[in-house]
Amino acid sequence: MPAGFGRLWTAQTVSSLGDGVTHGALPLLALSLTRDPMALAVVTAAGTLPWLLFGVLGGALVDRWDRRRTMWVADATRAALLAIPAAAAALDMLSIPLLAAVAFLLGVGGLFFDTAATAYLPDLLGRDPALLERANSRLRGTQTATSGFAGPPLGSALLTLGRAVPLLADAVSFAFSALLVRSLPAAPLPVPESRESLLRQARAGASYVFRDRLLLGLALRPAVGNVAFLAVETVLALFARERLGIGAFGFGLLLTAEATGGLLGAGIASFLGRRLGIGTALTCTASIEGLAILGLAAAPNAYLAGLALAVCGAGMGATMVLGPSLRQTIVPAHLMGRVASTSRMLAMCAAPFGAFFGGWLATAYDIRTPLYAAAGLLLAMTAVTATMTGNRRVEAALRAAAPADGPERPESADPAREGAAELP
Repeated sequence: MPAGFGRLWTAQTVSSLGDGVTHGALPLLALSLTRDPMALAVVTAAGTLPWLLFGVLGGALVDRWDRRRTMWVADATRAALLAIPAAAAALDMLSIPLLAAVAFLLGVGGLFFDTAATAYLPDLLGRDPALLERANSRLRGTQTATSGFAGPPLGSALLTLGRAVPLLADAVSFAFSALLVRSLPAAPLPVPESRESLLRQARAGASYVFRDRLLLGLALRPAVGNVAFLAVETVLALFARERLGIGAFGFGLLLTAEATGGLLGAGIASFLGRRLGIGTALTCTASIEGLAILGLAAAPNAYLAGLALAVCGAGMGATMVLGPSLRQTIVPAHLMGRVASTSRMLAMCAAPFGAFFGGWLATAYDIRTPLYAAAGLLLAMTAVTATMTGNRRVEAALRAAAPADGPERPESADPAREGAAELP
């Protein structure tokens, strides 16, 4: 691995630990202010709205900007932003609207950071498929270990010291990440594409995804998955308290169980891809996620609920290594920001619907109803996208993208897209 990858890995690890602290503390902060499922849904959905409003345009901007600079500025801004809710918590002025506003602005920063990081990694690793898979496995594994395994219990523990403490911890992690990212080697600046308008370039990136059945299938899975997972996440703290009988620390441990599975899934993703083929492996992991959420809905106690979340996390961990690595391998460098942001936008735009859907189902019916609905959505999505991301289509796209050392191909004649489109 290039030396710069170690710094990028460290930066994302520290930042993910801070995110995990906030992930464990934020639902409990919101729960301390209200028991209304719809109010909780507002906070959950707010962080995903930037992708709905600015997703594709953000990708077009990343394809114009210096990607390393975009990352460190985004993290430095998020560090400063977290001082606002921390001060409000210290002064006992915290509210649901403030939490929602901060979640929205953090989401804007996350949009630019995540898109730039996704586009920067292939440049750093020379677009080598094996290196990309190894790198994504390490990044996903440590992200899961820190944001899911260590972060949530730490967030719950820090919350006992004061409501501002978890937020300040996340701010420090963002600041440290910004400093490390700024020290990374510069990536080649994107090649200018004539004098097209920003909107036209954004539309070209979105069109590239929608015209390629493989890329569309890779984008649809997390989109439908986010509807399901946000429906679960919105009511999970309430479900844990009312149906499983666990408190704040137990809720952190429940999230840790999911992260433990995610760590395992990220670790075995490459093995599954080699053994089953990437397409079949993605179908299997998606099926596992749906069955695991079904088990969570039916779980009679916290132990079985934790086991179900661990299995779900394993499926998600493997998916989040295989899918992005494949996309980074087959997409041309000059389109990477827009393709990544379009795919992520589809996923994140679906999330607010999932949050409100989960809140509505819990209010209108029962706290377990969003979980059963989420399991049904995940299994239906698996059936629909199975042929779009099958082994045959994946292998054709990899063969078409193989001559990566040659001159960059124009969009209209890119064989990765044309070869995939010709498959039955």
